[in-house]
Amino acid sequence: MGKEKGHVSLVVIGHVDSGKSTTTGHLIYKCGGIDKRVIEKFEKEAADMGKQSFKYAWVMDKLKAERERGITIDIALWKFETSKTMFTIIDAPGHRDFIKNMITGTSQADAAVLVIDSTTGGFEAGISKDGQTREHAMLAFTLGVKQMIVCTNKMDDKSVQYKEDRYKEIQKEVADYLKKVGYNPKNVPFVPISGWAGDNMLEKSTNMPWYKGPTLLEALDALEPPKRPTEKPLRLPLQDVYKIGGIGTVPVGRVETGVMKPGDTVLFAPVDVSTEVKSIEMHHEQLAEAIPGDNVGFNIKNVAVKDIRRGNVCSNIKNDPARGCENFEAQVIILNHPGEIQNGYAPVLDCHTAHIACKFQEILTKIDKRTGQEMEKLPKSLKSGQAGIVNLVPQKPMCVEEYAQYPPLGRFAVRDMRQTVAVGIIKKVVKKELVTGKKK
Repeated sequence: MGKEKGHVSLVVIGHVDSGKSTTTGHLIYKCGGIDKRVIEKFEKEAADMGKQSFKYAWVMDKLKAERERGITIDIALWKFETSKTMFTIIDAPGHRDFIKNMITGTSQADAAVLVIDSTTGGFEAGISKDGQTREHAMLAFTLGVKQMIVCTNKMDDKSVQYKEDRYKEIQKEVADYLKKVGYNPKNVPFVPISGWAGDNMLEKSTNMPWYKGPTLLEALDALEPPKRPTEKPLRLPLQDVYKIGGIGTVPVGRVETGVMKPGDTVLFAPVDVSTEVKSIEMHHEQLAEAIPGDNVGFNIKNVAVKDIRRGNVCSNIKNDPARGCENFEAQVIILNHPGEIQNGYAPVLDCHTAHIACKFQEILTKIDKRTGQEMEKLPKSLKSGQAGIVNLVPQKPMCVEEYAQYPPLGRFAVRDMRQTVAVGIIKKVVKKELVTGKKK
């Protein structure tokens, strides 16, 4: 039944207050997996609090609050579907760890929806040097999110009044910027919408007869579902390892690339423990194979819980097995660091599920983060807003990969002073030799 539909992961980006929650909420509300009873409950709560005008955003806020409190919400709430495609919204917009999440991304977004506040002053604030619009777009491109839809939102606002000239002005400026970042604006639909009133969301708006392009739903439907990375070698970063009575050791994680089947001999890096997969389970059902995107638990032979841990990477011993690394080269963007980052700096890196201190051994170049061109060789330091190529050395055994080969294992966030100081993409990895003989 639903198997034939393509599946697209969306990330919703844009400046704070651009209307991301309302727009997203509207889609989920109209096409999504939210139970009507839940909606009625939310609507009543919104009305009781005098928040009717936030009906859609309220839905998102409720989901987000529950998600942040660690209540595992039925993930169907974050899905909506069209006749052709099943969509999952990867990250709740406005989340304070948004940039970190986008980079260490629990999954790779296939497309970005950039929501723009079209109101007088609102647009200007979002696109200004300090606004988040540019940074989000640049990050999306750097992270390989190739498809983009732009929504010029709040067209119903008093300062806009559904006017074509305001839409054109915004379209021109945003297209110029997206082009600088690396997108081809010809392939980016600009949809004038009201996430609140519903204009051009699902149906063509009668308020904007001048607009001849697709509705947001049509633009979403035109997105290409990604090619699943099943043909690549297996990579499965461990999220947890459980000991289950009567079964044994059960590592848990999400298959990022490749396929895993019972009977496979797998290797855990960087600890170099190898073993056989006895069985694989997802949602309490046995699987004949696990493919990218599957969150699975798998039972392994003769490995104690203490031998492997979160952050280890499971791979197939016969097909480009994962290795620990000596050092790696990465392109980093400094987001917010009060001083300067110099050689020797050793913060914690979050890369896939690993959380390990790494030393900035040498800053090799400073680059223009708008274009990626080299500006200076061997600079003394990098500071906020700057980007560079850096050689990093893990302070404990760690397994990472080149972003080009295994994207989910090749991007990271740099954490220090309780915030994300920088983000990066791994360009080259010097791997350790495989020392076999630790077979369990």
